Amino acid sequence: MIRTEGLTKHYGPFHAVENLNLEIGAGEIFGFLGPNGAGKTTTIRMMMGLIKPTAGRIWIGGFDLEKDPEEAKAITGFIPDRPFLYEKLTGEEFLRFIAGLYRIDPADTERRIPDLLDFFELSDWGGELIEGYSHGMKQRLTFASALLHKPKVIVVDEPMVGLDPKGARLVKETFKRLASQGCAIFMSTHTLEIAEDVCDRIGIIQAGRIIALGDMEELRLQAKAEKDGHLENVFLALTGGEDMEQVIRILRM
Repeated sequence: MIRTEGLTKHYGPFHAVENLNLEIGAGEIFGFLGPNGAGKTTTIRMMMGLIKPTAGRIWIGGFDLEKDPEEAKAITGFIPDRPFLYEKLTGEEFLRFIAGLYRIDPADTERRIPDLLDFFELSDWGGELIEGYSHGMKQRLTFASALLHKPKVIVVDEPMVGLDPKGARLVKETFKRLASQGCAIFMSTHTLEIAEDVCDRIGIIQAGRIIALGDMEELRLQAKAEKDGHLENVFLALTGGEDMEQVIRILRM
């Protein structure tokens, strides 16, 4: 459902992403991890057509993003780390606005909105201005808007930002349910526990290049980690964070 081939982004002499080759299938939850500045957000912005690659190609659901951008975006739900919401609209008005962008049938829109508000526990706030929402409520409304058109692909940048434990659990359950229905989910996150819990495969990027790729067992082998080692230890080993791992051990004593 998502494929990149030789995906590259340069800013002058700085290589933000270099020769990225990935393939994420239908029904797969793919975790995209890396240190700050590794190239995660740049990769996502290229996938969403927000910035143009220096080189390489991207396919979403079989559509070439450069040649068929509308078709690719029509089947994609995007949840950025800093979503922009029109705060002078109510939650229901905002969802109707999003439905209009995707040209969703009005009758279908009116059926979908109550269901999504209820699912994300926003029913009591649907008629209230977004400016009165908490940060977590805004994040849940963003999730609802991304699912409104029943996307086949979801791209998420830091999905758990601002969510309380209950909201985070709801999002995890949502990802698993969508994947079981064949939706491909590409998730960039610093929350390693979430990635370990929900992701089928994980790619680790550093300095713009993929340095490890696979399921947890494969990543442990690449990191030469213990068979039951957690993702935190695997990540630190692969990204050269041994010194930080020692600090973490000391702080936990």
